[in-house]
This record gives sequence, structure tokens and C-alpha cells, in this order.
Amino acid sequence: MKDGESRERLQKVLARAGIASRRASEEMIRAGRVTINGQVAIVGDKAIDSDRIELDGIPILRDPNLVHYLVHKPRDVVSTVRDTDGRPTVVDLVPRTIRVYPVGRLDADSEGLIILTNDGDLTHRLTHPSFGVAKEYLVHVEGTPNRSTLRALREGVQLEDGLSAPAEVSAPDEGLLKLTIHEGRNRQVRRMCAAVGHPVVRLVRVRIGPIKDPSLKAGSWRVLSGEEIRSLYRASVNS
Repeated sequence: MKDGESRERLQKVLARAGIASRRASEEMIRAGRVTINGQVAIVGDKAIDSDRIELDGIPILRDPNLVHYLVHKPRDVVSTVRDTDGRPTVVDLVPRTIRVYPVGRLDADSEGLIILTNDGDLTHRLTHPSFGVAKEYLVHVEGTPNRSTLRALREGVQLEDGLSAPAEVSAPDEGLLKLTIHEGRNRQVRRMCAAVGHPVVRLVRVRIGPIKDPSLKAGSWRVLSGEEIRSLYRASVNS
């Protein structure tokens, strides 16, 4: 235990983190759902700030310096911290009080949701292919994809870097695809659509894991709630 760290009852820690009331938190502990540093906790256990506490395998975030922004990236804004060509970046859209980084990439000519955070654990879970967190796009394409085209996208299409994983695809309107992928290759959606003969006209990411926000306008941002952050962790566990 580090100097200055004090032990606190586990149910109080969970309650203060917004997980549940102290009584409900105690029931979660009794049910064996809570661990401290990988060991199943029991009622009466205490924790210090440096302990890693998990509920159902999901870390309980207690670091007040962690920030999580949901941003609607406009077109022609790049998904980097800085750009050598002087183009605006997603980092320019959020407060500069704490340094944050984009989680993955969204092409400059694409739009939609992207997360900016300094939470390295969550970033790893959302970007590493082993977790396969879903990302959903609305894709306006040239022409009108037919059933065989949709089937090809669902089964996987051959790209220069290998066969794409099966996608979830529907065609809600003429020239419009709703496409969900679990990979994160460079410009993947655009390349998949081009490979089946329907180049992308406009691409908008509308969902990251369980997170959607159709009310968030281009160029705007908001802070993710504690429950939304936990839902992203759950998505990485259940993918």
C-alpha cells in the first residue's frame, strides 16, 4: 500500500463509482461478481486506490483524470492528434485541459462517431481485432446494390489484404446501406463497397459498440456517462 492510501469498504467504493447503492453492491459481492486484483471479493473486504476492482470482469473506473468524449467528426477533419498538412483534427474539437487521443481512425472524408480518451485499457479493447467490437455505418453508394451484392458483403469480399470478415448488411433505401463490421482495417468499408461495384459517396459511422447518439451534431462532443463507458467494456468482453 502506498503512503497516504487508505482502505475503504468495497461496497462504498462501488457505490461512489456509481455502480449501485451500498446494499445492492453488497449483494453483488455476495454473488461473487466482484474481484480485487483478480481475486473474488467477499463482504467485508476493503480496497485502496491502486487496487484493480472489477464487476463481472469489467474494470471499475476510479481515476478522476480519465476522460471519455464522444465526438461527431465532420468531413475533412482528420482523426489524429496533429496533422503535418495543417488540417483540423478531432482533438481540436474537444477541451484541451487533459490530453486525449482518438480511439481508432475515421477517414478524413468520412463522418460520424469517434471516441477520444486517455483511457488506454478501453482504447485497447475497442481497437484490438481480438475483441471485435462492432461499428455500424450508414453508407451512401453509387448505384443500387442487389441481393447478390448484399450476400457477398455478408459472406466476406476479397480485398488486397485478404478476405474481409462477414458483415451485417441491410439496404434500408435505394443506394443506402446499413453496414456493421467487427474489423478495423484501413478504409475497410470503402474498399468493401468498391469491391462489389458500388463505390462510396458518403460514409457516416452511427454506432460504436452499444453507443449511438443521433442528436449529436457534426463538430459537437459530449462526455460519455459512467454507464456508457461500462457498456463499452461489456461489449469488448461479449464480442
